Amino acid sequence: MPDYSVQRRLAADILGVGESRIWISPDPEHEEEISQAITRRDVEKLIAKGLIKVKPTKGNSHTRWLERRRARREGKRRGHGKRKGTAGARIEEREVWIGRIRKIRRMLKWLRDHNAIDKRTYRKLYTMAKGGAFKTASEVKQYLKQLGLLKGVS
Repeated sequence: MPDYSVQRRLAADILGVGESRIWISPDPEHEEEISQAITRRDVEKLIAKGLIKVKPTKGNSHTRWLERRRARREGKRRGHGKRKGTAGARIEEREVWIGRIRKIRRMLKWLRDHNAIDKRTYRKLYTMAKGGAFKTASEVKQYLKQLGLLKGVS
């Protein structure tokens, strides 16, 4: 195959794309005509004839990324080998606290509204939760059962 580097460079400049995106017809009938085109005007004529064209841009497939994302949502690809940074760097302590306290407070409100605990007990447990006395909502339930403060609701 002949060396079309000059034609390729000129075509890339005329069409405003990179040299790698220039397609030159491989047809042997037009080989001589393309080889002799050494001016911009000659190359422009070849472009008009359709012997030199621009290749479409190559895009990255989004499919594999979507599949990985779906798998991560399901809990896959999240093991020790994929982790960089400490647990505190991956989820801030403040965010962990917010999630925990909201769950506990939601449960306390539910218990109060369903008359499982009285207002005084609710307020006491609320302040205890704020002070960090309970790690989880189930710990609050255990505490209530130990002291016998729950009224009928398990």
